[in-house]
Amino acid sequence: MLVQSSRFRFLFPPIQKRIPSSLSFSVASSAMDSASPSMLFLCGKSSTESEIAKSLKINDTLNLPNGGKVSALLQSEINTFRFGEDAFNVDLFWNSLSTKRFGRFLIWSPLLPSTHDIVSHNFCELPVGTVCVADTQFKGRGRSKNAWESPRGCLMFSFTLQMEDGKTVPLVQYVVSLAVTEAIKDVCDRNGFPFIDVRIKWPNDLYLNGLKVGGILCTSTYKSKKFNVSSGIGFNVGNEKPTTCLNTVLKELSTTPNEFRREDITAAFFNKFEMLYDIFINQGFQTLEELYYRTWLHSGQRVIVQEKNEDRVVESVVTIQGLTSSGYLLAIGDDNQMCELHPDGNRNLQKKSNRLTIQKISGKAWILEALMPSSKTGFFENTRGYQVIDTAMCYFHSSLF
Repeated sequence: MLVQSSRFRFLFPPIQKRIPSSLSFSVASSAMDSASPSMLFLCGKSSTESEIAKSLKINDTLNLPNGGKVSALLQSEINTFRFGEDAFNVDLFWNSLSTKRFGRFLIWSPLLPSTHDIVSHNFCELPVGTVCVADTQFKGRGRSKNAWESPRGCLMFSFTLQMEDGKTVPLVQYVVSLAVTEAIKDVCDRNGFPFIDVRIKWPNDLYLNGLKVGGILCTSTYKSKKFNVSSGIGFNVGNEKPTTCLNTVLKELSTTPNEFRREDITAAFFNKFEMLYDIFINQGFQTLEELYYRTWLHSGQRVIVQEKNEDRVVESVVTIQGLTSSGYLLAIGDDNQMCELHPDGNRNLQKKSNRLTIQKISGKAWILEALMPSSKTGFFENTRGYQVIDTAMCYFHSSLF
């Protein structure tokens, strides 16, 4: 069949107040002073990783972009400081981690501009699989360089991996998303918690009860014939603002005072990710598609596609079938014509007749509106009475140097 390529955006209805992507919190200005070094505690699960930690500290290797300073310390020095009871518990994380590669070298910071900056900027100095966790970050990045400032209680971590096949690199964000949802299920099963139905909104958002509770950010650089991938995860575990969080929903479902712990979720994530990643690399993403489709929000979703070609606008209705081999949305029209739907950025937008439309890009532009009743998903309805979901854009980008 002929597969037609197009670009698209998912749009909010005009009447819906958009929830900001920035998770706001208050931090003393002195704490955010770039002149104050960020404390990084370097921790290893085994003696091998512990020796790496010592070497990085002795050589004063790590730093932040734009000359930002860090103060490298070892895990044994954590107890020399007084951190709150809600600080990330490294030992608790080690007790739940069972991986062979990922998460075994941990960088923890009580306050950091961005976990993603640490792993991406120092990628070549760190062992592959390194994870950086922060209790609070104040210069986190989200979609289209949006600020993502996260409060205590939010799980924020970034980790590294290395890939050789450039065709599979954009698909790794789906494996990361799937590992998050599977980790939540695993923690629920192990602790006897009620089932918490976290779902994936393509390409890289995580939703709970119709509200966004997390997101994935993947970036890569190409060097020495390998892709150095940095993957970041932000997830609302104990912070119910600005949307909701796992513990708020758990409290509503449980009769006992149970709570999710960030350490358990992080360890469960790496346990799941390592398994899923091996399947992905050795057998391809197709092996994981069935599980992915059971977790995402879009199977059978009906959408309106609007094509603007010169002065003519043509609308058609298509049904989402799944993903193409390159990771974009595969849809079929009522005329049985297949089309590949590409996410578009936040640029080239203009407002017309209370609807957003995309200016002409390479001869074609597309808008999608979902036609699935909102009662099934918890999303808000637009003036047509159909579901309209948040802007979707691939976080993934690759730089060659």
